Amino acid sequence: MVTRVLPLPRLLTLVVVTAAAVALVVNFRVTPHVAKGRLATVKPARVPPRVAAAPSQAAGPPTVAHKAKPKPTTRRITGAAVMTEYGPVQVRLTVRGSRIVSITNLALPFDRNRSQMISQVAGPLLRTEALTAQSARIDVVSGATYTSNGYAQSLQSALDRAHA
Repeated sequence: MVTRVLPLPRLLTLVVVTAAAVALVVNFRVTPHVAKGRLATVKPARVPPRVAAAPSQAAGPPTVAHKAKPKPTTRRITGAAVMTEYGPVQVRLTVRGSRIVSITNLALPFDRNRSQMISQVAGPLLRTEALTAQSARIDVVSGATYTSNGYAQSLQSALDRAHA
C-alpha cells in the first residue's frame, strides 16, 4: 500500500484556505432589508435639574438637597400602516424613557389562510426581535419577507414619531 504525502507548501496552503473559509462562515451575518433612511432609537427626554432653595438661618442645621431622578414617562406611539402585497402591517410601541417596553401588533396580513398562518408565526417573532434590538433593525423572518419589511417600516415610523 502506497501512501502519498502532500508537499509542505501545498499542505500549508490547504490549511490556511480551510481556516479562512471556516472563519468567514462563522462570522456571516444576514442583515434585514429595511426602507431607506437612517434607523433611529428613542432618545431620553431632557429634564432640567432641580434647584434646592437656600436654607433659612432660623430653621436649624443646613440640609443637603438630593437630586431626585425624574420618573421616565411612558408613551404610546402608533406607527404608520404599511401596505404590503398581502395586506397592511401596523404596530404600536410603548416607550418608557428611552426603552421600548412593549410592542402591540395592530395589523398583520390575515386575508388569506396562508397569510393568517404566516402572521401567527411571524408576528411574535418580529415582536421579540424588535424588543431585543430596541430598534427597527430586525432580521427578516423566513417565509414572511413582505410582513417583516412592513413591520420594520411601521416600527421605524413609530420611532421617528417618538423623536418628534
